[in-house]
Amino acid sequence: MMNLSKRSMLALVAASALAATLAACGKKEEPAPAPAAAASAPKAEPFKAAWVYVGPVGDAGWTFAHDLGRKAVEAEYGDKVQTTFVEKVPEGADAERVIRDLAQQGNKIIFATSFGYMEPMLKVAKDFPDVKFEHATGYKTAENMNVYDARFYQDTYLAGVIAGKMTKTNTLGFVGSFPIPEVLRNINAFTLGAQSVNPKIKTKVVWVNTWFDPPKESEAAQTLINGGADVLLQNTDSTAVLQTADKAGKFAFGWDSDMSAFAEKAHLGSAIADWSNYYKSSVKSVMDGSWKGNTVTRWGVAEGQNDLIKIPDVVPAEVKAKVDEIKASMKAGTFEVFTGPILDNTGKERLAKGTAADDDFRGKINFYVKGVEGKVPAGN
Repeated sequence: MMNLSKRSMLALVAASALAATLAACGKKEEPAPAPAAAASAPKAEPFKAAWVYVGPVGDAGWTFAHDLGRKAVEAEYGDKVQTTFVEKVPEGADAERVIRDLAQQGNKIIFATSFGYMEPMLKVAKDFPDVKFEHATGYKTAENMNVYDARFYQDTYLAGVIAGKMTKTNTLGFVGSFPIPEVLRNINAFTLGAQSVNPKIKTKVVWVNTWFDPPKESEAAQTLINGGADVLLQNTDSTAVLQTADKAGKFAFGWDSDMSAFAEKAHLGSAIADWSNYYKSSVKSVMDGSWKGNTVTRWGVAEGQNDLIKIPDVVPAEVKAKVDEIKASMKAGTFEVFTGPILDNTGKERLAKGTAADDDFRGKINFYVKGVEGKVPAGN
């Protein structure tokens, strides 16, 4: 009995050992744990740029043209850049508040797009030395503030050439915003261009003392028409002057942007500014560290910033050819609108014969050329 029990016990032990061996042989190895995923790098914050507009963005005019430039920056740099704008900002204390707020929001460059923003921007620039500021149409700069401008007087001269040939009354009309050099340049260039093809030209001016006020602009245009003007131009931001001329059966020009769609019968061309290349270049210079302060940049026809576009077929072919000829000379740098002799409307010589104006002369124009009626409002 004892021997049998031992044999049984030995058999049981052997069977258990065999089962353990077989189980060990059939066991699958567990896979090694996967390495933890590497932490993704934080996405870079976009470069922030801001614009301050004097009028509504709308679908035409000065502010619309600047906003097309802002959109060109977005298209060029994609999600690397974040842009913002504030429209309808009055010149003065409100402008300082808006510009300061944009600087506090972390914008690295701020563009102020109206002459009356110059002093407010200069004040804010002193308080934010690491922010770049750019002011359109002004003349004051700083270590972190530049000025940029367009040579509108070039395309207003071209418009004058057309106006001088299209008028039947020899009287042109101009709706002026404020009597500052940039506007006086345009009145005078328009008149000089017209006189270059029609020495009988005279120009009447009505001032509205605003950049954007369609009812006021319409009223001023109607006053000019009532006074005998049959071709109008303006240095204001809406389509009102063009549309008023259209209703009266007169001619006019678009301003700042293509306005051909707003008054097809009246439209003789649009004097435009394309700000896109300047804005893209300026933003890039801040991003790559090449931006320099105390700089004034003025681009015109030669740089593709200014042009007279959408000249209709009602304008004779020989007049279009004349415009193209002058435009080609502007691009080549061989034609200067303000070349002496230039007399003011009192007969005083302002620029000697054979002398070509420079930016200093153009920036201080405070007179009407011969042929413009009336007096420049006091204080200018």
